[in-house]
Amino acid sequence: MKNNHTLIIGSGIVGATLALKLAQAKMPVTLIDARPARDESAWQGVLSKRDARVYALSLASINLLKDVGAWQKIASSERKADYSQMQVWQLNGRGELLFGESSANLSNFVIPQMLGSMVEPAVIEHALWQRLYEDEVSGYLTIIAGQKVTNMDWLGAQQGYRVTLENHTTINAQLLVGADGRGSFVRKQAAIGLDTLDYNQTAICCAIHTEKPHQATARQAMLPTGTLALLPLADITDEDKADPQHWQSIVWTLPRNQALALIEEDDRVIADKLAAACHYELGAISQIESIASFPLTAQQANSYVADNLVLIGDAAHGVHPLAGQGLNLGMLDVQVLSEQLAHDFTRSGGTIWGSNQTLRSYERLRRPHNSLMMHSFSALNWLFAGSLAQLRPVQQIRSEGMYCVGKMKPLMRLFAKQASGV
Repeated sequence: MKNNHTLIIGSGIVGATLALKLAQAKMPVTLIDARPARDESAWQGVLSKRDARVYALSLASINLLKDVGAWQKIASSERKADYSQMQVWQLNGRGELLFGESSANLSNFVIPQMLGSMVEPAVIEHALWQRLYEDEVSGYLTIIAGQKVTNMDWLGAQQGYRVTLENHTTINAQLLVGADGRGSFVRKQAAIGLDTLDYNQTAICCAIHTEKPHQATARQAMLPTGTLALLPLADITDEDKADPQHWQSIVWTLPRNQALALIEEDDRVIADKLAAACHYELGAISQIESIASFPLTAQQANSYVADNLVLIGDAAHGVHPLAGQGLNLGMLDVQVLSEQLAHDFTRSGGTIWGSNQTLRSYERLRRPHNSLMMHSFSALNWLFAGSLAQLRPVQQIRSEGMYCVGKMKPLMRLFAKQASGV
């Protein structure tokens, strides 16, 4: 089994999930994270605060987290906000898309189907961290925290890679997995090129408490300046739980200069402008927390694989956040890669691990799909907030298109299925 060893660089959600999938299959794996290890008290300190950021986990991502035993911990923590509806509308035209409004009927009762769940990043990471140290997988899993990778040497197809850490420790691995984010060290060291697209937009992220409850609905307003998403947040205090469903995560996309000017304003000014921007869809905003901003870009690695090396998650691709699918695409990478590795290992009688053929199969299955998603999100962003988006003919086509699509139930069900990832 030594020659089948896998080294994953980056223990974020995607990297940790892959490590658990391999360890559950009794495949030796080493997981390296540059961040120092946290003990339980440190985790509780992080979790004691509400994070304005939230991941919109699809059903496919939830099922994968169930497979590795992490979702059960997330569910028991009550730090998740399931949503059964998605509402998409534009303020300067007609037409509204509403997903999941009535998925099943039983004895005249409408039973909403869960479309997904909003979960804070630290909540997911904590659940994965707990699983990584449980006896079921610990025998096949080595975790190295607080060490950066300083060098990667390819030793040939039979030996794989020798990786050097900043403490001068070296590790040999048949397969090297880059799960180290958008600025991937692994991708750069492997000399894999990157196509990038700068939207010249910046997203403002914050948590808000609204006058009206969100009613388990994820909302997205398509504004001339960019998208404005209102995403349900879990209620974490006794006061929240006594009057639930009023906290939400905001991702407000604006032209870069406009966003950078707004972020300098007083919190109350930002809250009032935010409420006005969505036409007080959920009433006034009484509280606003954790205001931050980040520039918006899309990127795609020219290749997801090289000899004995594979990229997953943000190291391979990054998309516009307007559909909330960035993490979900990375989790689909994990599902497909783990299946391909296990399939070829079993078929070969335990002799093949991470061969070029196996890795290319993964790339053929994932890269076209991720490219389609990236370009689709870019097209949607251009359609609503591009330089030509406010021309009258474009507005009319866009408005009529949304109105017609909203009336076509089979097409709406197809969109909902695509969003769920299952």
